[in-house]
Amino acid sequence: MDLIAAITPEWVIAAFVVAVILLDLFVQEKRLLAVVSLFGLAIAGVYAVVFYNVMEGFNQMLVVDGYALFFKLLFLGIAFLVILASNDYVKKLGDAVGEYYVLILLSTLGMMLMASTNELISIYLALELTSIPMYILVGLLKDDKSTESSLKYLLLGAVASAVLLYGMAMVYGFTGHTQLSEIANVLRAMTPDGIMANPALLLGIVMLIAGFGFKIAAVPFQLWVPDVYEGAPTTITAFLSVGSKAAGFAVIMRVFYSAFGMPSLGGEWGMIFAVLAVLSMIVGNVAAIPQINIKRMLGYSSIAQAGYLMVGLATMGFAGVANVNGQSGVMFFLASYALTNLGAFIAIIAITNALNSDNISDFAGMGKRAPVLALALTLCLISLVGMPPAAGFMAKFYIFRGAVQADLLWLVIIAVINSVISAYYYLRVVKVMWFNPAASEEKVPSSVALKVSLAIACLGVLAFGIVPSILIQAAQRAADLIVF
Repeated sequence: MDLIAAITPEWVIAAFVVAVILLDLFVQEKRLLAVVSLFGLAIAGVYAVVFYNVMEGFNQMLVVDGYALFFKLLFLGIAFLVILASNDYVKKLGDAVGEYYVLILLSTLGMMLMASTNELISIYLALELTSIPMYILVGLLKDDKSTESSLKYLLLGAVASAVLLYGMAMVYGFTGHTQLSEIANVLRAMTPDGIMANPALLLGIVMLIAGFGFKIAAVPFQLWVPDVYEGAPTTITAFLSVGSKAAGFAVIMRVFYSAFGMPSLGGEWGMIFAVLAVLSMIVGNVAAIPQINIKRMLGYSSIAQAGYLMVGLATMGFAGVANVNGQSGVMFFLASYALTNLGAFIAIIAITNALNSDNISDFAGMGKRAPVLALALTLCLISLVGMPPAAGFMAKFYIFRGAVQADLLWLVIIAVINSVISAYYYLRVVKVMWFNPAASEEKVPSSVALKVSLAIACLGVLAFGIVPSILIQAAQRAADLIVF
C-alpha cells in the first residue's frame, strides 16, 4: 500500500471539512453540521482501524505505523466526544456554529498528521495546523474573557513556535538532515564525547523541548494555561486539555525515540524531562489548591498531569528505546486521561450551562439536583487523583512501575506525594457537590447527545480501570511497532 492510500483517514477528514463549509452556506438547521462532522470522524476511524495492520506506508515525511494509528484513533475519539457534547453549548456561539465544527475538524487533522510526521519540517507544519484553529476556537465566544484568552494563547504560542523552529534549525545545521532517521544515523556515527562537545546540537535539543513543552503545558512553559482554560468555551477547554496535550506527547516521543534515542543522549534529555516533571507536578498541584473556579483548577491540574506523563518520558531516556515501558506507559496514561478529563468537562458543561457559573461553591447540592452528573464528575475526579477502580489508578501504576524499573524511584516518590496532595482539591469538589446544601432544588437538564458522550467517557474510565489489559496491550503493541 502506498502512502497516499495509507493516510486515507486524513483525506476523509479534509473532505468533510470542505463538506461542512459548503453545508454551512446553505443549511438553516445547524445541528446537521454536527451530524455530518460526527459521520466524518466515524468514517475516518473505520479506515484507521482497517489500516491498523498495514505498516508499509511511509516515506521521507510521513509514516503509517502502529504508533501513529493508535494516536489517530485517540484523536478521532476525542473530537467525536467533544462534538457530541457540544449540542447545547453551541447555541452560545451565534452565527459561528459552522466555523466551530470546521475548526475542530481542522485541528484534529493536524493532530493526526503530528502523530505520523517523520521529518522536522512536516512536524512543524502539522503542529501549526493543529494550533491555529485552536487560537481561533479559544476566542470564539467573542466576550472579554474569551478574547483576552485567545490573544494570550496566540502571542505565547507564536513565541513557542519560534523557539521550536529555531531548535529545528540548529539540529538541521549540525546534522544536515531534517528526517528523523537520518538525524539518528549522523548521531550514531559520532562518539558520545563528540556529541556532548557540540553546544549547537545540545542547544537545539533544549529548544525543541521548550517548544514542545508549551504544547503539553509543562513548567515553565505553562503560563497560558489557567487564563485560556477559564476564558475559552468549556467544550474547547475540554478539547484543548486532552487533544493538544496528547498530540504534543505523540510528537515528542516520535522525535526523541527516532532521532535522539541513542544511549549517549538518552540520559541527558531524560534528566531534563525528569526535572520538568518534578516542577510541573509541584507547581500544578500547589497552584490548584486555592482556585475557586473549576476550569482554572482543572487548568492547573493539567499542568500536574503533564508532570506525571513526563515521568514516562524520563523513563524513555534512561531505559533506552529498546525498552517500551516508557512509551507504552505514556500512551496508556494519555488514553485514560483523555476519557477522564473529557468526562469531567462534559459533566461540567451540563452543570455550568444550568448555573451560568464556573465557581466551585455553586456546585453545592449537585448530588441532589443532578445525581447522575455529580456521580459522573465524582468518578472522573477520583480517576484524576489516581484512586481505584478508575482508569487513572492503573495509568499511574503502569507509568510509575516503568520508572521504578528504570531506577527512577526518587521521581516516583515525588510523583506519589504529589498525587496525595492533589486529592485535596479534587475531593473538595466532591465534598461540595454531595455534602453542601443546595441553593436551589431545580433539576439540571442536559441533552441526549451530552448524556451519551458522558456515558461513553465514564464507561471507558471504569472499563480501563477494572480491565486495563486491553488498552495496555494495544499501547505496548503500538510502541513495539513504531518505525524509525
